[in-house]
Amino acid sequence: MVWNEPGGNGNPNDPWGNNSNRGNNNRGNKGGGGQPPDLDEALKQLLDKLNGLFGNGGGRGNNNSNGGNDGETGMGGLLTMALAVLAVLGVYNSVYTLDESERGVVLRLGEYYATETPGLHWKIPLVDTVIPVNTTKVRESEVKQSMLTEDENIVEIEMSMQYKVVDPVAFALRVENPERTLVDAAESALRHEAGSAKMDQVLTDGRTLLAEQVKLRLQNYLDRYQTGIEINSVIPKDIRPPAEVKDAFDDVQKAKQDKERFINEAEAYSNAVIPEARGRAQRQLEEASAYKEQVVARAEGEAARFDELYAEYRKAPEVTRERLYIDAVSSVYTNSSKVLVDVDGGNNMMYLPLDKIMQSMPTPKTSGSALSSSDISRLTDQVLDEVRSRQSSASSTVRREGR
Repeated sequence: MVWNEPGGNGNPNDPWGNNSNRGNNNRGNKGGGGQPPDLDEALKQLLDKLNGLFGNGGGRGNNNSNGGNDGETGMGGLLTMALAVLAVLGVYNSVYTLDESERGVVLRLGEYYATETPGLHWKIPLVDTVIPVNTTKVRESEVKQSMLTEDENIVEIEMSMQYKVVDPVAFALRVENPERTLVDAAESALRHEAGSAKMDQVLTDGRTLLAEQVKLRLQNYLDRYQTGIEINSVIPKDIRPPAEVKDAFDDVQKAKQDKERFINEAEAYSNAVIPEARGRAQRQLEEASAYKEQVVARAEGEAARFDELYAEYRKAPEVTRERLYIDAVSSVYTNSSKVLVDVDGGNNMMYLPLDKIMQSMPTPKTSGSALSSSDISRLTDQVLDEVRSRQSSASSTVRREGR
């Protein structure tokens, strides 16, 4: 005998002990004593309840007044709970918060509506969409490309860009992918600037200038594209020749460094020699100027002395003439240690050993090698005495020979 076989007193083999009187419209019974309800009946009750809520189940409710009231009470609780859950979800999705570094771009039905500042805000669920944009964070992006320079050489350039968002509306709405646009614009700007410079300039002292030019051109591109991005800095991380020509390039760079070193050494030598030469030239100019003044002063003195001497000569010509002769002989004897004197009336030349005479003279007390006036006068007197004595002896010899 099967479990659900109908019977007047029920089926003793039914494990749930269900009552066989299923035709008595006892749909509200949940199987007291641990009996589960029939699934078909529960589904039918749910459909009747829904039809009753929408105005289509009034007749059925009269026939099943007891069971309908119990079903309506259960469905009402479910609907109330569902509405409460929907209300909670709606409130939860209607409130949002923006922190201090963010700005909220509000779209209403897909159209820009407003830009919200930091704080607690409210939106209409399923109508408003909020896009938070961080406007204080400094972001970073890198570009690494092989560029062709002006002198048709290839260099590998790697640059880092630091930027931040200054216009959240433009950043969120104007461009579909602003960060990708930034990278593409940076590659274009870098290619333009590297193509306008020579390889040596890019690899050596032109890195900073290249970065500044790339920054200006890139910012111009981003402003034209309305990305809402502001470039803070462009930093050249690595600029190098391709690996295939690196050895040759290193040799060229070494030669250039040697050239610079030789130039610096030559400039250092030039800076040391030129001032010295200028100093010697200036000294020679000063010496020449001093010599000029000395000669002019001496000439002027000689001229004045001649004028005074001429005045004295007019007063006593013989005395002055003899004095001039003595001074001339003294000046000649001062610079010569040997004197030859022609003897009147004879064929012999007299030799005066002035060096011996000078040695026999007492050493002057004054310092210096020049003779004083008294020494010159004494020497002159000795020379004249020697000349007179030799002239007298020569004349006596001539007289004897005449006899």
